Parts: sequence; structure tokens; C-alpha cells
Amino acid sequence: MKSALTTGVFRLGSLVAAIFIIAISSAWAGDQGDPEQSCDGNTYQMVECLKAKTAQWDKRMNVAYQQALKDAAGDKQREQLRTAQRLWIQYRDANCLYYDLGEGTIARLDAGECMRSMTEIRAKELENLGHQ
Repeated sequence: MKSALTTGVFRLGSLVAAIFIIAISSAWAGDQGDPEQSCDGNTYQMVECLKAKTAQWDKRMNVAYQQALKDAAGDKQREQLRTAQRLWIQYRDANCLYYDLGEGTIARLDAGECMRSMTEIRAKELENLGHQ
């Protein structure tokens, strides 16, 4: 009788643990691209999370950029914004490559955070162009 009870409790505990792990995994997977969530896990998971966040900020930046082009006060300002955006992308990529060329796995995280943070800042800057 004791062994059946112990086995039942063990199975119930295992089931609860499995459900908990699945719930946590699902929640983490859903949060990866959320710009407000932190990127936790192993190095691979953290890098992938930073890529997903950067992609979200990049989409937001592109929407803001297109709107800023529409809102520009004439062709000269529009062309200057195009030039500035192209140069900004070159700068961001070169700046973040510096971190990526570092040593160890931390270099990948530093580079990913560089891309994410710089893209976020630029997206917010472009969103605020018409509100200054």
C-alpha cells in the first residue's frame, strides 16, 4: 500500500512539474520578442531573444522613418533624412561589429545588445521628429 501511495504522489508531482515547465517555456517563448522583457537563458537563447527584439525595433524604426519622409518639409529635407538614415545604419553596424569582434561568448551578447539598443533609440528619435 505504501509503495502505491508513494508512486501516486511521485506521478502527481512529476505531472505538476511537467505542466509548470511547459507553462514557463511557453511564456518565455512568447516573451522573446517583447521589447520590454529581459532576455534570460543560455547564450544562444539570449542572442536569439536580442535578435527578435532588434527586429521589432527595426520594424518600428522603419514605420517611423517612412512617416518622417512623408512629413518632411520639402525635397531637400527628405533627401537629407535619407542620407542621414543610410549613414546612421552604417554607423550602427560598424559600431556593433566592434563589440562582436571581442573575445568569448559575451561578445555576441554585447553586439546583440548594441544592435537592439541603438535601433530602439533611433526608432524613438524618428517617432519624435514631428513632435519637437
